Amino acid sequence: MTANKWYTLSDVLVKMAALAAICLSIFQIYQGISAQISAPVFRPIHLSWVMCLVFVTHPLWGNQQGWQGIASRLIDLGFCIAAIWATWRIASFDYDDIMFLIEGINQVDQLAGCITIVLLLEATRRTVGMVMVAIAVIFLLYAMFGNLLPSQVASNGFSLQEIIRFHIFSTNGVYGAPLAIAAGVVFIFVLFGAFLQVTGAGNFFIDGAFAVAGKYRGGPAKASVVASAALGSISGSAIANTVTTGSLTIPMMKKLGYKSEQAAGIEAAASTGGQIMPPVMGAGAFVMAQFTGIAYSEILLVSIAPAILYFACTLLYVHIMACKLGLKGLDSIESLKSVMHKGWHYLVPLVMITTLLLMSYSPVLVGIAGCAAIIVASLLRPHSRISLGQFFEGLKQGALLALPISIACATAGIVVGVVGQTGIGLQFTQFLIALSGGQLFMVLILIAIAAIVLGMGLPVTAAYIVLSIMAVPTLLDFGVSLLAAHLVVFWLSQTSNVTPPIALAAFAGAGIAKCSPMRAAVQAFKLAQGFFLIPAMMIFSGLIWTGEQPLEFALAIVETIVLIIAFAGAIEGFLFARLNPIERIILMAVALSVLTGSLLINIVGLVILLILLAKNRKTAQLVHAS
Repeated sequence: MTANKWYTLSDVLVKMAALAAICLSIFQIYQGISAQISAPVFRPIHLSWVMCLVFVTHPLWGNQQGWQGIASRLIDLGFCIAAIWATWRIASFDYDDIMFLIEGINQVDQLAGCITIVLLLEATRRTVGMVMVAIAVIFLLYAMFGNLLPSQVASNGFSLQEIIRFHIFSTNGVYGAPLAIAAGVVFIFVLFGAFLQVTGAGNFFIDGAFAVAGKYRGGPAKASVVASAALGSISGSAIANTVTTGSLTIPMMKKLGYKSEQAAGIEAAASTGGQIMPPVMGAGAFVMAQFTGIAYSEILLVSIAPAILYFACTLLYVHIMACKLGLKGLDSIESLKSVMHKGWHYLVPLVMITTLLLMSYSPVLVGIAGCAAIIVASLLRPHSRISLGQFFEGLKQGALLALPISIACATAGIVVGVVGQTGIGLQFTQFLIALSGGQLFMVLILIAIAAIVLGMGLPVTAAYIVLSIMAVPTLLDFGVSLLAAHLVVFWLSQTSNVTPPIALAAFAGAGIAKCSPMRAAVQAFKLAQGFFLIPAMMIFSGLIWTGEQPLEFALAIVETIVLIIAFAGAIEGFLFARLNPIERIILMAVALSVLTGSLLINIVGLVILLILLAKNRKTAQLVHAS
């Protein structure tokens, strides 16, 4: 067969994938509205659809030409057929059959289960990476051969039939809670984010951010932080947000005078922060609501103050960098009035979904309503109207963006299932307590290290799922509340995007800034210190407010602000002017006292910080006067 025929085959598969992606989005909207299909049927259909799209859009051997390319695509089509057949067996399975309850599954169904797991791991390899595949395989081997291990870590050991029955022919394991969330609310909100992009709402938020912050010192960097706070929550991906907003903000930061690695680090830290900013908070918050049984509206409300503090921390670092470099703001920017005049209608869908989520409406229905609202809003004014082609492009992009999330959540379900089937979570809890010497602060450090290591190979949502199953029980044993424990793990799970040696959001920013990825990662890590400092304050102060003890909550906010300023000054050696080594040591001591000290010590720390700020400001005024 000639190369021209290969190109024709490739084109056909691309069109098939586009059509399948559009149909998947329509199917998801239908299921979200009607809920006609039961969970044991809907989840296998969703996963099979997603796996087939992965096999078509991520070729086995890349975009090879000639016979090798044809062989690759034929194998991929074979995978699709196998996935569809296995799903048919699983979705049509009779769970009420008395023989299933007595004898388990037959060999054909066992084969269908094995095919599903193997194809899922292959789809995971193509979209997420080998690290997650290795983790899932290790857990499966533990479930099967755990009885051969030393007694301290041993499990009963389960047969292949028992593993397939638990992980495939039930709503545990692969088709458990993680996939349920990914196939439901997460997919719909990813679709909402895709519609924001195709309608031009994303550009409106970026323009608005520049109008608000662009004229101030280091304007493009501050605009990057503001825009990422607005868009990052909805996009569902720190990397996608880095590429989207960074393509505009990073070149402008460099032009203003920021170093390339600083520009990339600022964008990565800001975009990663979008994942903890209400109202959507990426995918993990919906998983948290499912795991904890706490209403999403409550999670949303308690997350507002910590998220604002995170972005305040990032903005402080950005401002200090601008002062050290002597940077100014942009001379010419569009006024906020002009930006709002052109795009005020884009705010309506966001206000609507925030209100509905706070009113505890179904997140899936809220997401569908948001998708409809953004389309209607774009049609209200001539300059923002989208064509039918753009509408279908939004459907397609929403489905394609959701692929790695669904695949990662399904594979994470294997880990969750093994933990539940074998009881290894209790052993891990005992191990963490022993290693920490019974000190809560040491447990937090160990969990943070585990989050960074897991995040090197797992998407943020998958890292949160795995870490929450293993680490949350440890925090609960120390008396931490359920919501606080999950929020801490959720925040720490974000750190992999900005922490060397594998900092994917920083690496994406480095590609745009054309600088060393590792230097960008170091800058991002420094700018994202809030991901480590604020979870500590969630544990050691009353930073998570559930409507009670407002005075304690206000005090916690003040303590966190003191911690952020003191830590930033100690790291950067600059506030209003340069700090000498003694002043930096004092600031670090103040920061540590906030984390570990009593109320009296914290008050002393606040007084010391205010004295240093006043002294440093006077020094800056003398420098400018001279």
